[in-house]
Amino acid sequence: MDEETLMLETETAMEEAVERLTADCAGVRTGKASPSLVDNMDVYVAAYGSSMKLKGLAVVSTPDARSILIQPFDPGTLNDIKKAIADSKLGITPVIDARSVRLPIPELTGERRKELCKYVDGIKEDARVRVRAARKAGMDGIKKLKADNVLTEDGVRLAEDKVQKLTDKYTKKIDELVEAKQKEIMTV
Repeated sequence: MDEETLMLETETAMEEAVERLTADCAGVRTGKASPSLVDNMDVYVAAYGSSMKLKGLAVVSTPDARSILIQPFDPGTLNDIKKAIADSKLGITPVIDARSVRLPIPELTGERRKELCKYVDGIKEDARVRVRAARKAGMDGIKKLKADNVLTEDGVRLAEDKVQKLTDKYTKKIDELVEAKQKEIMTV
């Protein structure tokens, strides 16, 4: 392995941590309807004798700011979809509405908003741990390159600076994403 490959692997690992944080944040309810609430929860529906993702069984849309509409491709799966959503961690009671399932999004209370902000802080910390793990792997890789006489002392210092700059860049991205999400949650 050379220095360039090591830097690329380190940055890729940090980017994946930010992408995972983004996906996790998208699944957090903010009081307004969004298809990502259902998509990111990975709701599995017991239909056709197997367990399938909701995305594969229905179209998810938001007809207004306070509801999510789930229109199954096969109306025979309506009750299966309703049951899967009721059993999920969404905390929303689904309502069968003709040939679709409607999820009314209730207004968030101040207490619930604070709980969601704490939850987002927790997933922020998970993302930071992933970035730090990528940093450690990068630094360990630099030490190995030095031991294999691929890098000089000056090369080691430069490589360590690059890894630290990547760490700072992705930590800042994480902080900005979480700050924006918390602001969105607290907006009434």
